[in-house]
Amino acid sequence: MSDKTILITGSTSGIGYSLFEQYTKQGEKVIACGRNQQQLDAMSDKAFQTCCFDMTDKLAIEEVARTIDSLDVLLLNAGNCRYIDDAKHFDGELFADVIQTNLISLGWILQSLLPKVKEGGQVVFVSSSATLLPFQRSEAYGASKAGVDYLAKSLRLDLIKEGIDVTLIHPGFIKTPLTDKNDFSMPFLLSSDEAASRIITAIKKRKSYAHFPKRLTLLLKAISLLPDFVWQKIIVKD
Repeated sequence: MSDKTILITGSTSGIGYSLFEQYTKQGEKVIACGRNQQQLDAMSDKAFQTCCFDMTDKLAIEEVARTIDSLDVLLLNAGNCRYIDDAKHFDGELFADVIQTNLISLGWILQSLLPKVKEGGQVVFVSSSATLLPFQRSEAYGASKAGVDYLAKSLRLDLIKEGIDVTLIHPGFIKTPLTDKNDFSMPFLLSSDEAASRIITAIKKRKSYAHFPKRLTLLLKAISLLPDFVWQKIIVKD
């Protein structure tokens, strides 16, 4: 058995569940976190500990933190994706909900759980390759993940003196219950198991940044370097 303790948010489905499965197979002590108590109960025989809470519930997060002594890896994976379908009649409630879930909630998590991360530990942010280039309907999701990117990069600078590394992950399209709802083409789609494997490799190598699949992410990075009027013609669909 490994002596590392890894906490994973959003571990009951998608990438989070694949991370849970792969880490437990490797003998790691995984603290599985999510909102689905039934699913957490089913995972309890493999988990070192299970914690049921909503990412936006500050008091619930504080209560969970009191049950945890220390962490080697704090893996922030939970999130949601909703789209702005009518920009002219902007949905402020939807926007606030996505920002709250994907970004503001990380502040409550970091406040309660970052002090638990040991010297030599890691904090991992699962963001999105959607931050590499603006996309239609992605005002809420893209803005939340762009905030995650800045948070990770800034936090990395301040945690150097604490001996804690920060890893930022940019996945492309991953087949999960969340992306199953998408009504558009998702090129170079990967399975959640493949995504989890790549994330685990990046964490093991203590990379500051990892993006995949590179067929997609490098293409987006290249398009983003073009003049605005050029890349907008490529991206905008009538």
